[in-house]
Amino acid sequence: MKVAIYTLGCKVNQYETQAIETELRRRGHSLAPFEGPAEAYIINTCTVTAVSDHKSRQAIRRCRKWNPAAVVGVCGCYAQTDPQAVSQLGVDLIAGTAGRMGFLDDLERLAEEREPRPMVTVGNIMSTREFEELPAGGLEGRTRAMLKVEDGCVNFCSYCIIPYARGPVRSLPLDHAAAEARRLADLGYKELVVTGIEISSWGQDLKDGTGPIDLIEAVCAAAPGCRVRLGSLEPRTVTEDFCRRASGLHNLCPHFHLSMQSGCDATLKRMNRKYDTARYLESVELLRRWFDRPGITTDLIAGFPGETEEEFAATLDFLRQCAFTSMHIFPYSVRPGTPAAGMEGQVPKAVKEERARRAAAVAEEMRGDYLRGFLGETLPVLFEEEKNGLWRGHAPNYVEVRASAGHDLHNVEADVHIMHIDGEILVGELA
Repeated sequence: MKVAIYTLGCKVNQYETQAIETELRRRGHSLAPFEGPAEAYIINTCTVTAVSDHKSRQAIRRCRKWNPAAVVGVCGCYAQTDPQAVSQLGVDLIAGTAGRMGFLDDLERLAEEREPRPMVTVGNIMSTREFEELPAGGLEGRTRAMLKVEDGCVNFCSYCIIPYARGPVRSLPLDHAAAEARRLADLGYKELVVTGIEISSWGQDLKDGTGPIDLIEAVCAAAPGCRVRLGSLEPRTVTEDFCRRASGLHNLCPHFHLSMQSGCDATLKRMNRKYDTARYLESVELLRRWFDRPGITTDLIAGFPGETEEEFAATLDFLRQCAFTSMHIFPYSVRPGTPAAGMEGQVPKAVKEERARRAAAVAEEMRGDYLRGFLGETLPVLFEEEKNGLWRGHAPNYVEVRASAGHDLHNVEADVHIMHIDGEILVGELA
């Protein structure tokens, strides 16, 4: 059976799609491009914003254009939070954020029936209370594999629907995570990305005294020949002890994505974030004390309800104080079903977009300052693919680097002497 898959959203969704792809191949099926004919379509949906819901619905509708008789299955966060809306789009299968293997069982069964089908709900539309281990990591031809170690979130930020879509925290046991890291290294991957919905919450449900740094140490030890890169961290995870132990891991990438969302304490309080700017800055300073020029990246929501011009100006000042190496910046998007959607002081769209542009300009300045510091230096680069005559890859700090070579560099780590900057990319020659 030819199956086409479309994925929206975060790295966890990408991981789970890779799991579905791996399992489909194991069962003897083949993968097809989404924009074309297939016997079955799977849409792995996102619901982090109302725009994500809209994109999910668009993808579902497109399937029928390519093959009206195909089986259409929908899973993921949008299917979890609003299965009724999904059911009205003429799909055959719905699963939420759990029960992926049962979802594939029913997909196969319905494809074999090849007759008019009623809509079927499969799996568990509510999130399970146990971590669902999936046969994933990466696919052939890729240098980087994802290792999902955690699912769920109980932070309940006022703008976020994900706790309702993903349920409570569930952790992959430490020995299972180490074994999976070892397996992926044996398959030839050179970099592992430790990911989850909220990896800073890893271990909360295990109640055995272990926390994220214990997990990181175990993964690094299990795959000593692989780079280990971390997904997004809650700032309070970064303590003196965390940095001391993490800095001793030779294969841990010095790249830390610290979720921020605002640089103003009043806005952070309305967002129901669990830290203030002083605690956040402490994390940034600790990382720079223990690591040599680490890549520190973050997210920012511009124009959150109630944000005044003075509050936004404070955020811009705080960005410069932190000197981020890269940022993801989003104008606030109303997400129905969250407390923020009903807050007073909703900021006009034009103001939100204008603030996002101003923040992006500051981010570009900071990015340039960081990149210029590597001119004339040599960086180890894990190469991924050739594009327009140059091989591209990433340094441990997650800066993209390009270099020319007369031979295949796919999945090869090599030193590059940095010669100049092209936009947000370092360009050099093999050392």
